[in-house]
Amino acid sequence: MSELAIGLSYGAATLLVMFTGMPIAFALGTVAVTFMYFFMSSSSLDMVTQNVYEEMASITLLSIPLFIMKGAAIGKSRAGQDLYSAIHAWLHRVPGGLGIANVFACALFAAMAGSSPATCSAIGSAGIPEMRKRGYSPGFAAGIIAAGGTLGILLPPSIVMILYAVAAEQSLGRLFLAGIGPGVLLVALFSGYAVLRARKEYREAFALFEQGGAKSAYLDQEHFTLAKKVEMLPRVLPFVLLLIGVMVALYGGYATPSETAGLGGMLALALIAVIYGLWRPRDVAPMLASTLRESTMLMLIIGMSLLYSYVMSSLHISQGAAQWIVGMQLSRWLLLGVILAMVIVLGFFLPPVSIILMTAPIILPPLKAAGFDLVWFGVVMTIVMEMGLIHPPVGLNIFVIKSIAPDIPLSEVIWGVLPFVALMFAAVFLMCAFPGIALGLPNLVMGAK
Repeated sequence: MSELAIGLSYGAATLLVMFTGMPIAFALGTVAVTFMYFFMSSSSLDMVTQNVYEEMASITLLSIPLFIMKGAAIGKSRAGQDLYSAIHAWLHRVPGGLGIANVFACALFAAMAGSSPATCSAIGSAGIPEMRKRGYSPGFAAGIIAAGGTLGILLPPSIVMILYAVAAEQSLGRLFLAGIGPGVLLVALFSGYAVLRARKEYREAFALFEQGGAKSAYLDQEHFTLAKKVEMLPRVLPFVLLLIGVMVALYGGYATPSETAGLGGMLALALIAVIYGLWRPRDVAPMLASTLRESTMLMLIIGMSLLYSYVMSSLHISQGAAQWIVGMQLSRWLLLGVILAMVIVLGFFLPPVSIILMTAPIILPPLKAAGFDLVWFGVVMTIVMEMGLIHPPVGLNIFVIKSIAPDIPLSEVIWGVLPFVALMFAAVFLMCAFPGIALGLPNLVMGAK
């Protein structure tokens, strides 16, 4: 068979196996091993385990389960709810302040946990009921938590960024720094929308009340004394200091990413032991079990994805696809648009981890040849993959929200997240127009490349 026929068969077989409902890791592994059997030397099958091990034997990947442990320690304790409550107390007088509080809480929690589903679950379990109790529409409450949760794969430490650094052979520290500016931009865009949406819902609630309708909780003024605000800070500040300390250790050159992840995980366990008294084996066991379960699932996907990419390379599928893309002689921006459109389509079906590891060998060489900075593209690609977490048909965060707020119809959740998808598109256009949004901070801290 020609390389083209093999490549088309490889892609078709992958889609076919995935549509059977087989878990992603096993689907990728099955397709890879099958094509090794039929189109590669028989000795290659003897090397499957060695190939997977060699691909995963990266000190950078070691940081993933350690960052997951840090997130589990925070997510399984009351730290997320306390963080949310403190931000809400300080922002409640701002129009749409509760929505903004949820965005900031998601951003801070995401920066500590590095996981979108964990952020949605931890902040949403407290934030959605509080927003609805105060009159916010269910769709808006669900949408802002789902969108805020996506910051978990953009703000450092980001597991997706770690994998991109491995796949693209880029500096992890530079990638982490590059995610901060766009993360702040998205927080600003989400917060601005929260203000506008809250004002609109307030006007509608006020007009309905004047016409003799029921008084919405929107119209009730909540008051927090300064003493009450200050009282909430002691439980939040240690985790903020933990975040700052981890960042200083990483970017100050005092520790490698893996050492930083280990430090963050151990300090998170120490903090919840001191602040919340969670130190007994029965208290810590759910956190360690969650870490083991999520780490095993993720590392299995990574291993099979790397094997899948290895087979693509060995059969010259990725090289042929890259040459075909280059041969189209598209302008650099049209090339970028085509590639991002492909990522969006893949986001309908695949998680960010698989998208990166499956597509990197194909899309990165043409982008590099076109003159795009691969650190900048990594951030843009991450934002596009964030959209995949909140757009139908299979946005993961949508179903996380549905699980913690089952009484909100799925249609309302979907309509609630669509404005945030539009805001992410706006962020991508701004980054294309002003690359310094992503590259300014890493160039300032680590020097221009």
